Amino acid sequence: MFSGLSAFPLTPFTSSGIDEKAFLSLLARLTTAKVDSLGVLGSTGSYAYLTREQRKRVATLAVEHADGIPVMVSIGATSTDEVLRLADDAQRAGAKALLLPAVAYQRLTEAEVYGLFEEVAQRVSSPICVYDNPGTTHTEFSDALYARIAALPNIVSIKIPGVPAEINAATQRVLNLRAVLPAHISIGVSGDASAGNGLIAGCDVWYSVCGGLFPHTAKSLTQAAKSGDVTAVAEQSLRLEPLWALFRKHGGSIRVMAAAAAILGLAGEHSLPRPLRALSASDQREVQQVIETLGLS
Repeated sequence: MFSGLSAFPLTPFTSSGIDEKAFLSLLARLTTAKVDSLGVLGSTGSYAYLTREQRKRVATLAVEHADGIPVMVSIGATSTDEVLRLADDAQRAGAKALLLPAVAYQRLTEAEVYGLFEEVAQRVSSPICVYDNPGTTHTEFSDALYARIAALPNIVSIKIPGVPAEINAATQRVLNLRAVLPAHISIGVSGDASAGNGLIAGCDVWYSVCGGLFPHTAKSLTQAAKSGDVTAVAEQSLRLEPLWALFRKHGGSIRVMAAAAAILGLAGEHSLPRPLRALSASDQREVQQVIETLGLS
């Protein structure tokens, strides 16, 4: 499951909690498109805003409605004890893999980050994907730390935050990682704007926000990369620049994807967990224009 397109959907909310109907409609869109794997409760899935019981429920729903597609569940939390409880819940729900970010309130030392992964890796039976997302977790990984963690049991993939915009630099970045990681470790690119470069540069999987709502669009780019069609990947990446620009404009992808889901009738207009707010009417119109102009699907 650590290759191809891993689609990360929203977890929509209503005023009373998780909008299960909307969540299932998003999952159905992804299973119909036959993405390679599902990544639930990632950053766009709002894991940090949910209670343990809500996260357990989302994991269970995802596995029950995955139509045979493997599900990876985020178990990120600031407390190691809570991470272990979440890991137990996800495994009992039937998750095929665990996504582990090093979430920090107090900035973590490298020894503390390693200690987190060491303890979790020794306590679980499922494969673990290391989630490096410094913009939300406030934790940064050195290549040396990647290498130490990758040597632990059950570590199978690393979700890197992105690669350089220049293709030769992107290729060198991936080569540098390959040089320090065990051969069995999958490298996955996130940061959708750099996905094309990352895949061409040698990343195995795209951990994709775009794919969580527009799976056909994301699959097209992923398949072009798989076939080695560098020209098609570059063209598709460039074509999607208006979407990436929206992500940059609004401080990340979650508000844009929530607006897009509402525009497509897949979630309510106010589907983000409080205190997050929906985009303004004018910004929503801009999102709609990008969807229509690019023919996102």
